[in-house]
Amino acid sequence: MALIGRLFVILFAFLAACLVAGMIVVGAVLFPEFSDLGAGPVDQGALNVMLGFGFIFISGFALLPAMLVALITEAFYVRGALTYAVGGGLVGLACYLGLVPFDTDTFRFEGIVRRHLEIMTGAGIVAGMVYWLIAGRNAGAWREPPRPVRPPPPLPSHSPSPPAS
Repeated sequence: MALIGRLFVILFAFLAACLVAGMIVVGAVLFPEFSDLGAGPVDQGALNVMLGFGFIFISGFALLPAMLVALITEAFYVRGALTYAVGGGLVGLACYLGLVPFDTDTFRFEGIVRRHLEIMTGAGIVAGMVYWLIAGRNAGAWREPPRPVRPPPPLPSHSPSPPAS
């Protein structure tokens, strides 16, 4: 039963991390538009649609690598925050490099935009930290048996007896 509850916690943490990463990616990509003061106010409906697409984009591309990181950390009881930050950065890097064409003749990625690479890697690091805050701090705890409940200490001998129920 603890495993089923843990799976729900992992799923919730993954979705929360994807939402935060999507917000970072959309905000960073749209930042040049936000910095132009002459553009006027930003349409809230369009921003909500962009955040929704950012969430779907991040969660779709990051599902497999993120679940691999979650599986490894759960299997080996890894609970360090730095591990999740590095893992999130690697997942963000993998998501970006999965979109860039790879030339098999020269074994190089063609058309890497450094700013976009930094945005995706940074969003992955923040997403890894969000995942750690929700689920990573207790990685592997579902396999540990619950601690036995200690009985309360005995009452002193001169204390009144408890009322009968």
